[in-house]
Formats: sequence, structure tokens, C-alpha cells
Amino acid sequence: MKYISTRGLIEPVSFREAVMMGLATDGGLLLPQSLPVADKEQIAAWRGMTYPQLAFAVLSLYITDIPAQQLEDIVNRSYAVFDHPEVTPLVQHGNIHILELFHGPTLAFKDVALQFLGNIFEYLLTESGGKMNILGATSGDTGSAAIYGVRGRERINIFILHPYKRVSRIQELQMTTVMDANVFNLAIQGSFDDGQAIVKAIFNDISFKKEHHLGAINSINWARIVAQIVYYIYAALKLTNNGQMVDFAVPTGNFGDIFAGYVARTLLPGHIRSLILATNENDILTGFVNKGEYSLSHKVVQTSSPSMDIQVASNFERFLYYLNGADPDRTRENMTDFSRKGYLAFTPEQQKIIKKNFLSKTVSQPETAATIKAFFEQYGYVLDPHTAVGVNAGQTFVDSSCPMVCLATAHPAKFGEAVSRATGRPVELPQSLQGLDKKESRCEVIAADREKVKAFVASHGL
Repeated sequence: MKYISTRGLIEPVSFREAVMMGLATDGGLLLPQSLPVADKEQIAAWRGMTYPQLAFAVLSLYITDIPAQQLEDIVNRSYAVFDHPEVTPLVQHGNIHILELFHGPTLAFKDVALQFLGNIFEYLLTESGGKMNILGATSGDTGSAAIYGVRGRERINIFILHPYKRVSRIQELQMTTVMDANVFNLAIQGSFDDGQAIVKAIFNDISFKKEHHLGAINSINWARIVAQIVYYIYAALKLTNNGQMVDFAVPTGNFGDIFAGYVARTLLPGHIRSLILATNENDILTGFVNKGEYSLSHKVVQTSSPSMDIQVASNFERFLYYLNGADPDRTRENMTDFSRKGYLAFTPEQQKIIKKNFLSKTVSQPETAATIKAFFEQYGYVLDPHTAVGVNAGQTFVDSSCPMVCLATAHPAKFGEAVSRATGRPVELPQSLQGLDKKESRCEVIAADREKVKAFVASHGL
């Protein structure tokens, strides 16, 4: 399996090269040359597999340049650290199935991909004798999951940018109380979009990227997407048989998680019906689905679901490539236009394709709180605000003919204040979050300035 750029200006690369490259050197995002489609025999064999077994089987379709024994070992080690035997269990409440993705070390869905990516990085760097400075931006959960994926590892330093005072207190502490010498937290004085723009600009500085051995852990890295495909397959196979299909409701900010669902639907034909893109008030993606326009017409609004407080979705370009009929020239032109104007409009034919692939709803903060409250009162089950956005949208589109799976992207204790306001009860902290505020922490507050970030990485990197 080889990988190409959405902008078409690089030669195809291997999975190993794609992982280490992160952002393509032409500024595009990496995708497989062709998307695999499983046959009936493969699908039948996957039913009943454990999560690690399924992960190995699925990932082997996309990763053909790491020996099977080594890949299987990496997969098994990645999911051995989860606290549930199913890794991503399903629980049903009423007509909603909740896919719990928060059983990893940092209690967020990002662990599913970032434990895997950390082990992949370690394997490749050990084999090559190389070193890496990981640079990423987070709106909350990616940072801690990435840090826990590589903390203490040799040959790797990690630099995480988060928006100063715009993540939850628990999210901040999960990052800043990790005192390993290879971990650096930078609180930028701006929004997540500012941080993401800085990271992307630094990766586009090819000479700096090469000189300082930069690696990417944001969902621009294809390994993040491919690892997330697995839990869609896992859930779909548990809930479908005899031609039945399943819907997925996905709380969406950066478009990476729902894009993994798009790839999963291609891989598992006839099993996934609808992908429901749920946004909070930062709803550029809902405008894309429902109106056929991708527009930076509003500033980022702070909400109770901060990991979704994003406007420019870094994975949007991957779907745009397919929307353009896999035409890299047109995709490159679109992205150049968007960078200049902050706006893209789509043809009626493209809008039909968009609506064939996605449904979408904007969920307000009052609706989010009401969903948390109602779900708790009816089922005794506590949703975090991001999951509540997905559940609200899922309940809007659910029908009796098709199971509705809502992705639970974080443990509610990570957003205890918002959850407590909604339910009227304090949230019990899991043991891993207890006492975080008593621990030593380390963080550098820095201007949202690309050159200042570059200088910090240059002076503290490997």
C-alpha cells in the first residue's frame, strides 16, 4: 500500500514514510492510493474477533511494510493499557447505542489512535536509529493522549500547544502534570485555530522540519485516522447481520473521527448507512453539509464542549479530495482559494454527494445541557458535553429500522463542571484523575507567534 498527497505534488510513499512525514511535503494530506474494500469472506472472519485481533486484521490492509509479527505486537501493546476487556465497548440506553471510546489512559477517544501511533514511532525510530521532535496543537484531548503515548520514550521529545485558559481544568492538568523530561507544554495566547495554523505553517517550512526532525501527532497524520477506522468496524459488526445497517453520530471538530467513519463505510460495504456530523455552535462543518458552503464567517465561540471549538477542520481536505473526484489539482486550487478568502461554495452535484455521505446538526449549549440532564434522569447514564452533542443529533435522526451508535468521545469527569451544572450532581472522579490538582505542573505561556514557537522547539528539541 502506497500513499499519495491530496495536492498531488509528491511521489507515492510507503506507510513508514507517511507516518514520519505527517503533513505531506507539498502541504497536502496523505491518503492511500486506493481505499480497500473487504469481501464477504473477510467480513465473516472479522465477526467475533477481539478488538486487538480485529485491529490487526484491519490495519494490515493499510500497513504492508511492517512485518506482520511486529505489527501484531504493536497493536497488542497499544490496547493492553485500556481498562476494559473490549477496549471500545457498546452500551445500549433506549434506542441509542453508546460506543465508549474513553477507556484508555487519558479517558478520551484519542487514546485509541495515539497509543498505537506512539508505539509505531518508537518501533520505526529504534529500527532506524533516528530521533523525532513531535509538534502538535490540541483543543483539549489530543494533547494529553499524545503525551501519554510517548512520555518517557527515548529518541522522542514532544511539544504540545494548547489555547491558554480555553481547555477544561482537568484537560490542562492531564497535560501539564506530566513531568517527564521529554514533554513540553506550551499554552498559546490565542485559540486552538491559532495553534493549529502555527503548527501547519511550521510543518510547511520544509528546511526547519528536516533540520529539527519534526513529527506530527495531530489527525493530519494518517496513522491517527487508520487506527480509528477499527472501532467503527467493531461496532458495526456487533450490531448488524442479514443485511442490516447501522448509523453513527459523531461529535465533530477537526473532521478526523468522522472521516475515519467515511473510510470504514468504504471498507465495510452494506453495513454503515449514515454518518451524522454533530457540531456545537462552531458549526462550519454543518454549513458545509446542509448549505454546501465552507465558510469562516464566524469567530470561534467558547462552549462547554471545548474540544470541538474549532472552525478550520484540519481533515476536511481529505474528504474534499474525494468530493473533487480524486482530482489533486482541483483540491489544491480549492485550498488556495480558501486560504485567501475563507470561503468555498460547492456545486449542486457536489452537494448531492455531500448529503449522500453525511447528515448534520448544530447543537446549542442549552440543548447540550438538556441532553445530559435528560439522559441521566432517564437512564442513570452520564454523558460528557461532546458526547451529548452527538447523542442530541443522533436522537434527531434515529429511526427504528437502523441501530444508532453515538460515539462517546470522553469520560464525563473530564468536563465535571459542565456535567454537574446539567445534572445537579457532582461527577465522581476516576482514580486516574484524583489528586491531579495537587501534583507539580510545568507549562510555558507563549504568544501565538510562529517564530516564538519555532525558537522554543529549536532550543529544547533533540
